[in-house]
Amino acid sequence: MVEERHFDIGDIVRHFKREFVTDNSSMYIYRIIAFAIHSENNERLVIYQGLYPPYKTCARPYEMFISKVDSEKYPNVKQKYRFEKVKTDMWPDCALSLEKTL
Repeated sequence: MVEERHFDIGDIVRHFKREFVTDNSSMYIYRIIAFAIHSENNERLVIYQGLYPPYKTCARPYEMFISKVDSEKYPNVKQKYRFEKVKTDMWPDCALSLEKTL
């Protein structure tokens, strides 16, 4: 059975490197702000913004965004996928960061 993963604009996601952060900041927490199509090769892209200073906006190929963590390169990471959804009530500082970026 194939596990289907779905993301929407506005979803809050956590990058797997969040596991390496020792403080209670919102480092490696992002908000999906758009989906796009690359103009040259029609590749699907996810546009997302960091919820921590400097609130950088990034684009990543969709297939890479939904990919599994490379367990050979990161054998101790518990998160299964590169990006996973998080509940905003779990990250109160994200709600504040979200307001700052609007």
